[in-house]
Amino acid sequence: MALVVMCGQPCSGKSTAALHLAGALQSSAEDLRLAVRIIDESSLHLGRNQSYVDMVVEKNLRGVLRSEVDRSVSKDSIIIVDSLNNIKGYRYELWCLARAAGIRYCVVFCDTEVDQCRNWNEKRHEMNESSYDINIFEDLVSRFEKPDKRNRWDSPLFELFPSKDEIEETNSVIQEAVSHLTKKIDSKTRDVKILQPTIATQSAHKTEANSLYEMDRATQEVINAIVEAQSSSFGAPVNKITLAPNLPSISFCP
Repeated sequence: MALVVMCGQPCSGKSTAALHLAGALQSSAEDLRLAVRIIDESSLHLGRNQSYVDMVVEKNLRGVLRSEVDRSVSKDSIIIVDSLNNIKGYRYELWCLARAAGIRYCVVFCDTEVDQCRNWNEKRHEMNESSYDINIFEDLVSRFEKPDKRNRWDSPLFELFPSKDEIEETNSVIQEAVSHLTKKIDSKTRDVKILQPTIATQSAHKTEANSLYEMDRATQEVINAIVEAQSSSFGAPVNKITLAPNLPSISFCP
């Protein structure tokens, strides 16, 4: 149905916005019987500091999140990716997953001032809540790539301002995003776009002709193995042949 990419600086209010968006979607999607799921570091049992301790670990994190999104997107679910998603190249990869699945897509950007993010992170640390180490926080802040609605992988772009506006399910921006994600589409609809897979992103489906070819090829491989075993035995009876190391042996009854 749809893929939602949350985006923003660390401690900018993304998780709070994601929870309210999920709640609003669940209320609106009851009649549509859609599943709404949030995918984030904690859902994969990954910690904030451990996930961004260096570039290698951070790259692995993005790979794990991307793989989970790839497995989860479908026509019957709305997936919310609640992570930094701070690199435009990575947002493009997520957009490609949505396009390959033929579903709707949008980016929700929590536009919070860095000083406010830093203040919220310090308060979380003081309250022994999940927070970023100061060095990791400053590094992530310096590498953030702000989304641009002119990029197709950042569009449509819904912007929230958690430090100025109260973020709740009735927030006008959240309601606008819900409408985009759940609105029924007909021939007159112009404001909602469903991404269409290209030849490069579509999975190849085996036709009946392909299946027959594969069966014929496999049969011929077995016949060749039997003939080769008989030739190697110099006329002695062949009781067993092995096709490949990972395949079971074929036994012949006397």
